[in-house]
Amino acid sequence: MSDTATDTAVADASRDTTRLPLADVITEIAARREEFDRLSHVPREVIAKLKLAGVYRAATPRRFGGDALAPTAFLDMIERIAVADGSAAWVASFGSANVYLAALPLATQAHIYADGPDQVFAGGLFPVQPAQPADGGWRVNGTWKFASGCKGADWLGVGIATSAPGVPGKPRTAVFRPHQVEIVENWDVVGMQGTGSHDLRVTDQFVADDWTFVRGGEPCVDEPLYRYPTIAYAAQVLAVVNLGLARAALDVANQMAGGRKTTTGAPQLADRAYYRIELAKAEAQLRSARAFFYDTTDTVWQSILAGNPVTPEQISLLRLAATQIAREGADVVQRAYRLGGTMAIYRTHPLQRLLRDSMVVTQHAFLGEGNFDGAGAVFVGVPPIPGYL
Repeated sequence: MSDTATDTAVADASRDTTRLPLADVITEIAARREEFDRLSHVPREVIAKLKLAGVYRAATPRRFGGDALAPTAFLDMIERIAVADGSAAWVASFGSANVYLAALPLATQAHIYADGPDQVFAGGLFPVQPAQPADGGWRVNGTWKFASGCKGADWLGVGIATSAPGVPGKPRTAVFRPHQVEIVENWDVVGMQGTGSHDLRVTDQFVADDWTFVRGGEPCVDEPLYRYPTIAYAAQVLAVVNLGLARAALDVANQMAGGRKTTTGAPQLADRAYYRIELAKAEAQLRSARAFFYDTTDTVWQSILAGNPVTPEQISLLRLAATQIAREGADVVQRAYRLGGTMAIYRTHPLQRLLRDSMVVTQHAFLGEGNFDGAGAVFVGVPPIPGYL
């Protein structure tokens, strides 16, 4: 059977029209977020519902029955989930990770999607570990960190160094089934506890060369989504979590403003000019950052649809906008926290969770301060820091 015929058979067999409204899943996520923290992961039954809402087929190629959504549409989904819970949104954001898998040979992708387009890929790529050559592939051993969402994944990737051709600054990834990988449960952090970003350990496992790919490497799928900048997209789907957390924080601040008597008997918050002014400034700050982010995303996407190659300047703006919303979102949450006064210091107060989660987002390597230097370098026409573009 030809590649095209195989792809068609896979798509026909896997295209499931059963959908669950995302709003219903978000309602459940909001009710269960404390549970996610206690478990240190989002349970598989919640992942299953996110699948039914289309989150994990959003970056699956259409040729394999997926939606291959426009980035703006997927980012909006993650932002909405983040209003309910940052950890669930972070895990859901890896619904975009199937863009990585597009760099695998088409026959390998057909195998991955043989059971349907709703496949969850997660991984711990660093520190990259050396792999030993074996007949037809590689023998893999090592331990990797920060495997967000690994307990709900259908496929797990780890970063390996091989003698195979690669792309400087972009690690090769070996893809395994979960039973081949040990999850070392050691995720103990101040925020985003529910992401379950545990370590992965692989012990003497063989991976065929056709089951490895370069992250951000040349895709084997010719659809618009796979021409969108892969690493920039990976940064965006994480950064957008802070837009949702910031929106949730401002919602809390608005709810606190009226109808509650203060401890000291002073006027309610809505009657205080400083509270109204600070709330308005925070709203403007959030909306401004959000507008820059989505405008840049849509501009690049429309250019791709028009058949234009993506330019370094466009990639840089995507990286800059992602870094900006991560920081602006966290700052908006902090402003809301300061407005919350004494009540906000209690562990049970919703602003506590939002504050801790938003600060974790800013610490991700994809969203570091160095991105501002990279963007500045592109603006003035000098080489940016390695790995930026």
